[in-house]
Amino acid sequence: MNELVVRLNRLDVCAVSDALDKLGIAGQVVSGLEQRSTTRRVAGRVMTYRLLPAGSVAPGGPVRHLGTSAIELAESGDVIVVEQKTGIDAGCWGGILTLGAKVKGIAGVVADGPVRDIDEARSYDFPVYCRSLTARTARARVVEAEVNTPVSIGEVTVNPGDLVIADASGVAFVPADRADEVLDAAELIAGREAAMAKALLAGKPITEVMGADYEHMLR
Repeated sequence: MNELVVRLNRLDVCAVSDALDKLGIAGQVVSGLEQRSTTRRVAGRVMTYRLLPAGSVAPGGPVRHLGTSAIELAESGDVIVVEQKTGIDAGCWGGILTLGAKVKGIAGVVADGPVRDIDEARSYDFPVYCRSLTARTARARVVEAEVNTPVSIGEVTVNPGDLVIADASGVAFVPADRADEVLDAAELIAGREAAMAKALLAGKPITEVMGADYEHMLR
């Protein structure tokens, strides 16, 4: 596994969000993509695909189900990130895709849109973060427009090869060209907070622990 991904897996979304704030990298955190199938954090390198309403993409080439190309292109440990902002209630991810991703070693899915077959994802212990749930199939409703290209998640433009981390607090995307410095800052923040927790457990008053040093930690 990539060293950056190993480091990211040791962090949480709040530490990464704070690091992005500290570095002035705005607009990389998305709320409302809920933890649906497991309570596990997911982190990894991004592989993307984007959906559009059925009929808006000219047919061509072999017929392939949405998401299958992303699974084949992704490497073990990657996270598939899906844009389904059509406004159509139709699944952008489902049970057979979950099994295929699990077999491939994909770390999880983050979808800005509806996901179906969530019970199957739970049975496979496969992390899914998404905007909503549905039983409606994608067939005749939405189609895959692009794979391995930039997508829009919330207000964030996400590129293949970026890093993503998701937990119950939210989802944070780290631009690939800023990954080292973001992880450095997040590790420093996490280390300081661990020291604060240790001080509290040792009996230090919380007003001292969360004093000026804490308030100015992101400066």
